[in-house]
Amino acid sequence: MTGPPSGSQTVGPFFRIGLEHLCKADGLASLAGADVVTVRGRVIDGEGNEVSDALLEVWHAGPDGAYGADRPDERGRATCFTRTATGDQGEFEFSIRRPGSIACNSGPAQAPHAAVLVFMRGLLRHLLTRVYFPDEPANASDPLLQLVPAERRATLIARAVAGEPGCAEWNVVLQGANETVFFAW
Repeated sequence: MTGPPSGSQTVGPFFRIGLEHLCKADGLASLAGADVVTVRGRVIDGEGNEVSDALLEVWHAGPDGAYGADRPDERGRATCFTRTATGDQGEFEFSIRRPGSIACNSGPAQAPHAAVLVFMRGLLRHLLTRVYFPDEPANASDPLLQLVPAERRATLIARAVAGEPGCAEWNVVLQGANETVFFAW
């Protein structure tokens, strides 16, 4: 194939440019008094380079384990969704109310987690993954987490940050030895 890429051959880097204004940079202020968890990390490509123009959408249940964008906070914003863009070094951070366990029709409840959609240049379809929280007893019985091979589960479970209660570290690795588990949708 020769010639410059056409619209059907490339995607972006439009996410930071076109969607950054939709990111909720002041989300933590609206969560005052709530049980808040902050997740920090980086998006890393298959060659170990930081991805500076990715966008992460984070969907999660409320503390009661129910999803619902119809449950606005005091500013009228949905409390079960946030969006964050990566910085120059591929870094991201988001703060959310700690989700509750999600009841299932049959079998054990799902452990508290957040669904994360990754958008970035070169992807024609976004990636879907989850982040589970450290030291969560329900992780041991989460039905979806149990489907992931034991040696790969660590890519889905954030690590506690020493000396910073309520903070966790979790990286999104797109390819390679420590590739994050992504789910088909």
